[in-house]
Amino acid sequence: MELQDVARRFPGRTVGAPPFTAVRNLSFDVRRSEFVSIVGPSGCGKSTLLNLVAGLDRPSEGRVALNGVEVSGPNSSVGFMLQKDLLLPWRTVLHNVEFGLEARKMSGSERRQRAMRELERCRLTEFADRYPYQISGGQRQRAALARTLAIDPDVVLLDEPFSALDAQTKLVLQKSFAGTIASSGLTTLLITHDLSEAVAMSDRILVMSDRPGRIVEEIEVGLPDRDNPIARVATPRAGEIVKHLFHSLHIDTREDA
Repeated sequence: MELQDVARRFPGRTVGAPPFTAVRNLSFDVRRSEFVSIVGPSGCGKSTLLNLVAGLDRPSEGRVALNGVEVSGPNSSVGFMLQKDLLLPWRTVLHNVEFGLEARKMSGSERRQRAMRELERCRLTEFADRYPYQISGGQRQRAALARTLAIDPDVVLLDEPFSALDAQTKLVLQKSFAGTIASSGLTTLLITHDLSEAVAMSDRILVMSDRPGRIVEEIEVGLPDRDNPIARVATPRAGEIVKHLFHSLHIDTREDA
């Protein structure tokens, strides 16, 4: 994945208002099978960045490329997972996971085989015939991941997929996701406001500036066991990186702040 001098401008929000620039001079790359997190202030253009990589939007300037090919629209090699699971309530978990495969004109047996493979990988086989309302929030997010992986992407984009979960479920799900993604060798880009999460799951962290967003710092995490974020975040090195990120983002950690 490569972004070169990317800018994205939008029309003003009201009639006569000047256009505003969401991101500018945005350049970075993500290596194959690497897990990169992006952190930055609210409104700095993180979600705009994901939309550009996914081909859901086009840059006003610059170039976005995957595997050396410029992104010109939605791409079947990219899986995109949002904050909400967006499972279809009238479909079972299995049929939700099959949803992205239906447009590929696969046979029913092939769709089912691939969907069940991903449900097994996400430890949801026993819930295949249940409906979304019959499973927990964490299980719904795992089902959303299974749906994302079922299309066999090269790149996975994660837009704060754990932000709506309670702390305990979040930790369990982070470990599950990390193991699944590491074993599949996927190239992964995560947007998060949780600095500990970024450290626990990533090979590298990119820090964005206030809008118009650009990359102002790159941090090599340098921790082993990427498939075990709970163990990672407990290390002294992880604490040092989190503290550094607080300072980079100008977050005041004093008790009386």
